[in-house]
Amino acid sequence: MALYLKAAEILEKAEKKQGALKTLVYDSEYVNIKQMFALVCETQRFSSILEEIIESTKLLKQTKMRMHLAKVLVYDLLLGQGLKCGGSWKAMMMKHRPRLQAALARMKVKQKVSKNEDLLPTSVQRHAGDQLPRYVRVNTLKTTIEDVVDYCKRDGFSYLGQASRLDDFTLKEKEFVRDMDLPELLVFSPKTDFHDHFLYKAGHIILQDKASCLPAHLLNPPPGSQVIDACAAPGNKSSHLAALMKNRGRLFAFDLDAKRLATMSTLLLRAGVICQQLANQDFLKTEPNSPQYKDVEYILLDPSCSGSGMVCLQDGSSSADSEATQARLASLASFQLRCLNHGLSFPGLKRLVYSTCSIHSQENEEVISACLQQNPHFRLVPLLSQWPERGLQPLTQCLRASPTKTRTHGFFVALLEKHGDSGKKQNSVGQIRDVFVTPRCSSTCEKKAAPTEEQPEAIETDVNPIPDAGQADVKSGKRKKKKKKKAATRESSV
Repeated sequence: MALYLKAAEILEKAEKKQGALKTLVYDSEYVNIKQMFALVCETQRFSSILEEIIESTKLLKQTKMRMHLAKVLVYDLLLGQGLKCGGSWKAMMMKHRPRLQAALARMKVKQKVSKNEDLLPTSVQRHAGDQLPRYVRVNTLKTTIEDVVDYCKRDGFSYLGQASRLDDFTLKEKEFVRDMDLPELLVFSPKTDFHDHFLYKAGHIILQDKASCLPAHLLNPPPGSQVIDACAAPGNKSSHLAALMKNRGRLFAFDLDAKRLATMSTLLLRAGVICQQLANQDFLKTEPNSPQYKDVEYILLDPSCSGSGMVCLQDGSSSADSEATQARLASLASFQLRCLNHGLSFPGLKRLVYSTCSIHSQENEEVISACLQQNPHFRLVPLLSQWPERGLQPLTQCLRASPTKTRTHGFFVALLEKHGDSGKKQNSVGQIRDVFVTPRCSSTCEKKAAPTEEQPEAIETDVNPIPDAGQADVKSGKRKKKKKKKAATRESSV
């Protein structure tokens, strides 16, 4: 019953605009976040239908329940996968089920539809072909893609090989394929549920949308590197980074919310991550020049955003309070830009990936554009040339994702890399080219970009290895000694 009580509380808070739905779910401390998120999202989507059923049957009066609790219970009873509670609560709901089912049937007859989905406004309906696949990331810290495929085949699933196009993601029940872009990602039919599966409980697989896997995949830190996950909770991206690092090196993971960080710690433990260093700290208050971060070369920044790319939050409404929405987006964008500028100020940084689960350009291309203008010593890296949806002009080096074009949640990803000896580097995601900022800026440009006088020096020392800087000091010292000797010789000869 804890699931329904907490879900009702989240729905009420969201209705009162006390926080974004996604944030409220992650802050709930509920053990199964995915289950909670699905229940809350679907209940909210069918909210008007559920309310009409509840009112027509006078359920609140007869059960003394509050509306939000009644909604989540009725959703699972009539539209979901069945009640997940027992005892007196289940007995009470089963007692009223015939009347509730009759009310639902009357609504369908009245609207001349046969499916529950068809009761919804056209703008929010999801047809079978539009449902997102179930994405499963194989945790290579504990197993291999081949072993998971074999296990699933023995478990009754039919493996269709590697996908070559999006149409291959249209799968029947018990069918699955390997993703064509991310080698450790498997794709199953939409209603496949792994929450009670051994592979999930043992940490061998991570249930993560494909778009959410892109940031770590594109950052691709090598084993032994020093990495920061700036806004880390709930931890799926951190576990992905650790897998790419093969648990070697150091992964600094920050999150301001202690509850979310505790949940993340449990997730990382189950995933077998041992290279992490968790910090209940505001990333913006970290000191980039601190000795403990001097070797940080890679940063993943996925800051708080509107969450507008999450499919369950796309209600098709015309945003009656557009002024309030625009004000919120402006506030979020300002925060995101501050985080981005702060991340780029780490002296040893080579690459930073920026991502949001937002569809709004204010949080995506506009933030990146402003950042590049303020940090001309960084430039965009073109990503995945075969990816079907690009960033808005002129930032086509970035990636966008959407349910229609990529069969994922709405998402945005940009990869920034520091200028320097980029021609000597191996680039796994595409050839680097300059974007709309001036190529290789002049000294005046560097001064404009620098928030402090020391920063340009820190940037330059990143381009050349530290030992070279030391050698330069030694060489300059030798030149000074030679000058002194020459001066002494002249004096003696005089």
